[in-house]
Amino acid sequence: MALLTEFKKFALRGNVMDLAVGVIIGAAFGKIVDSLVGDLIMPVVGMLVGKLDFSNMFIQLSDAPAGVPQTYAALKAAGVPLLAYGNFLTVALNFVILAFVIFLLVKQMNRFRDQLTPEAPPTPEDVLLLREIRDSLKK
Repeated sequence: MALLTEFKKFALRGNVMDLAVGVIIGAAFGKIVDSLVGDLIMPVVGMLVGKLDFSNMFIQLSDAPAGVPQTYAALKAAGVPLLAYGNFLTVALNFVILAFVIFLLVKQMNRFRDQLTPEAPPTPEDVLLLREIRDSLKK
C-alpha cells in the first residue's frame, strides 16, 4: 500500500504533469512540422533544384524481386534494403525547423519572463549609509 501512495504522490507532482503536457503538445507540434516540411517546403526545394522528389531519393543495396516498381514505397514494402538518403534529408530538415521554432519560443518566453519579474528597487541612501557605518564599526 505504501508503494501505491508513493506512486500517487510522484505522479501527481506538478513537474510530472507539466512534463506530460509538454510531451503531448510536442508530439502534436512535431506532426505539424512534419507536414510543413513534407508538404510545403520539400516540394519547393525539390522544384528549385530541378524538380527532384526527395522522398524517392535512395540507393538500392540489393536486387528487387521481379515486377516490383523502382519506387521507394514499393521497394521498402518488398523488403529490399535501401539507403534512403532523401528521407534522411527530409527528417533532418524537420529537426532543424523544429529546433529553430523551439529556440524562438524559448527566447520569447525568456523575454516575457524578464518583463514580468520586477527589478529590485535601488537601495535607499540611508540604508547604504547605515551599512557603511556598520562595516566601519566592524573594523
